[in-house]
Amino acid sequence: MQEKCVAKSRIFIQPYLMPKTLLTETNLARIAKRFREQAGKNRAEAAREMKVAQVSIFRAEENPEESLLKLRMRIIEKYSPFKVIGPVFYLERK
Repeated sequence: MQEKCVAKSRIFIQPYLMPKTLLTETNLARIAKRFREQAGKNRAEAAREMKVAQVSIFRAEENPEESLLKLRMRIIEKYSPFKVIGPVFYLERK
């Protein structure tokens, strides 16, 4: 049986007057969902506006282990005053 390997990337969000905050993809998925909901959009509306399938919005918000980083970034940038800068990857010695 093959083990599943998930890369953990870190993303920076640059608020206007706050220092950079280092985020994981899990954080990014939660933030994307929160901003979409605060904008008053349901998943179907967001999917139409972003020209993706509704299931893609669901997977981007609910499955941080899936590689939907660009979609998460687009959701955050569309429904918030923030611009996502990243991804940033670091190497650590084993």
